Amino acid sequence: MALKRVCIGLLAQVDAGKTTFSEQLLYHGGAIRSAGRVDRQNTVMDGDEIEKQRGITIFADQAFFTWGETCFYLLDTPGHADFGAETERALEAMDYAVVLLDASAAVSARTAALFRLLRQWEKPVFFFINKMDLEGADIQRTLESVCGRLTEDVVFLDGQNPFSFDGAVGEFLAERDEEMMEQYLGGGIDPDQGKEALARLMKKGQAFAAMAGSALRDEGIPEFLQVLQELTRSEYDPQGMFQAAAYKVRRDGSGKRLVYLKVLSGILQPRDTVRVHEEEEKVNELFQVMGSRLIPCRHAQAGDLIAVSGLKKAGCGTILGEDFGKKRPIRSVPALEARVRAEDGTDSHRLLEVLKILEDEEPELKAQSRKMADGSEQLCIQVMGAIQLEVLKEVIQKRFGILTAFSQPRVLYKETIGKPVMGYGHYEPLRHYAEVCLRLEPGEAGSGITFESRCHVDDLAAHYQSLIRTHVFERVHRGILTGSPLTDVKVILVAGRAHLKHTEGGDFRQAVYRAIRQGLEKAENVLLEPWYDLEVAAPAQMAGRILAEMSKRFARLSPMEQYGEQAVIRGRGPVACFLDFPKELASMTKGEATLFAANAGYFPCHNGDEVIAGSGYNKDGDPEHTSASVFCSHGAGFSVPWDQVETYIHSRL
Repeated sequence: MALKRVCIGLLAQVDAGKTTFSEQLLYHGGAIRSAGRVDRQNTVMDGDEIEKQRGITIFADQAFFTWGETCFYLLDTPGHADFGAETERALEAMDYAVVLLDASAAVSARTAALFRLLRQWEKPVFFFINKMDLEGADIQRTLESVCGRLTEDVVFLDGQNPFSFDGAVGEFLAERDEEMMEQYLGGGIDPDQGKEALARLMKKGQAFAAMAGSALRDEGIPEFLQVLQELTRSEYDPQGMFQAAAYKVRRDGSGKRLVYLKVLSGILQPRDTVRVHEEEEKVNELFQVMGSRLIPCRHAQAGDLIAVSGLKKAGCGTILGEDFGKKRPIRSVPALEARVRAEDGTDSHRLLEVLKILEDEEPELKAQSRKMADGSEQLCIQVMGAIQLEVLKEVIQKRFGILTAFSQPRVLYKETIGKPVMGYGHYEPLRHYAEVCLRLEPGEAGSGITFESRCHVDDLAAHYQSLIRTHVFERVHRGILTGSPLTDVKVILVAGRAHLKHTEGGDFRQAVYRAIRQGLEKAENVLLEPWYDLEVAAPAQMAGRILAEMSKRFARLSPMEQYGEQAVIRGRGPVACFLDFPKELASMTKGEATLFAANAGYFPCHNGDEVIAGSGYNKDGDPEHTSASVFCSHGAGFSVPWDQVETYIHSRL
């Protein structure tokens, strides 16, 4: 009988016990002879030397084991917000998620953020209430916290008899399923049908099963595994056309590029040719992954997680084979940028090569080189926070032998528009011709740049429209307030014109760039800044001072909560105002407070005029982002400033 294949992802805040929990799953699943411990640096998952030294998960590691009739793939994800993008990429491969909770504490802001992310991705969720061996552990209090901060659709399964449907579990099902209601009122729920109903509700995101135990003490683990076996479902087709999702890129010890795949349909073997971005690439080798070990395998089928060599163009988020739908954007977007330089004499070109390798593995880094006024180069990367910078410094030194120094991170601002506006671009030097009319509309927060065509193919050929779409996405468009990247804007192609003889592909590139910029010149431009979701836990007697300090930093605070002697303060505040807050908080509380901060997204800047004035950006002096158009008269091209373009434009809307 073929094994069912299910990928389980582990998510939690830092120090919730994910890695210890994963070791116990692997041990009971027969994958390892004994469970390792983080403090002994002998775990399967956190095998990287930096992870061992820091005692935290930085990279999403994976392994596999068998329990009953199921082959479980396991993904242990980072808990720290600085590595949130790594966690998000791993979601692509997960069938189910296990969220670990601390039985001795309330649900944290980080856990709430992770749960929201899982719901956005529509991933079924199990809860494991961990650390039941600690003093103060309380299942009921933890469940109440889950209901208050996460979801009321949580049902607790007792490890001794998890599928007893004559009590609270039966009531839970009866309230959510008509057939179960009839059985419950008619004498009792059939155990097999009850399990199917609960599995179905979990798959739909209408129920969340919770269990309890202690990973450190190895309590409740076999019972939890049995529930996973009973309630998870697999719907993969090994006979279908090949499809796979790439969710991670890494290099092995020799520098060989490995792409990590979740096989969604069909079968993959070494030397197979697969479609990547409309092109063909050949897979050289296939590996199963057990922590840091790569185990060669002869084939992989739908539901498997593997690493492959040979692929050069497939990267994080790439769909191999037939694309099956819209990709979800990574929401853990860096809010900071830092300059980087080599301190050991390594030239900037080599350092940029290294940064680009790391960007291949961590796309959010967006490494780039900027030309300065004196002709020198300045290398920059985008990061989530100070911890990520520290890790990057160690990674660059250990992997590439380069000693680096980073500047103090600065806030990354963005720009958007407040109202719809039309933008016109025309490019017609001698023997060239392209014209584009674009409608720019405010997009949803976090949507980035999106594109839609409302131009009929009778007016502009489909291949030209495709070119326009490509040019919209191929560069970072700069706003006119500070030169910051444009975001949350929907670009709509309304009209366009080409010439039968003189139009070339690059002509539409110029027209698109100019049309977007011309629209921004007339738009209601809005400067955006990143904000943090904040949570501070501190002794209650210190709460007043902390509240005052956070308010001074423009935070928007929720009503304070108190749990015994501890106060919990939640709110949201501008990143720029809270960069030095961790040190200030530690000083004012003598280290007795804990702080959680995660990116909440971009919002209108609280001190926009000050930032705009301080940026020194001259929109008219940016040669790469011009709003003027080029028209032709008497065989010669001439430039028309943005405020006169509409009187020259050829299209009539």
